[in-house]
Amino acid sequence: MYWGLYLASLNQGAAPDLGIAVAKKLAKRAVDRNQLKRMIRETVRIAQATSLNSDVVVKLKKPIGRETRGRLRRKEKEVLRSQIAGLI
Repeated sequence: MYWGLYLASLNQGAAPDLGIAVAKKLAKRAVDRNQLKRMIRETVRIAQATSLNSDVVVKLKKPIGRETRGRLRRKEKEVLRSQIAGLI
């Protein structure tokens, strides 16, 4: 499992908040970190629009790109996207 997901209690009337933590130590390239953050925002935004109405914090726990010399490739990106969607 690559991600850690933490859901806070339901907000009463306030808009749900999102926290994302992608450490430089785990995703070396800034391009990959930014891409991951965009992907997480998109996935959580879709979930919050349909059913999820609580605060969410997503944190990367393991380094990405071990098989691809530290770069995030399409295959790994799809696996991470499905894991995030499964957590939410």
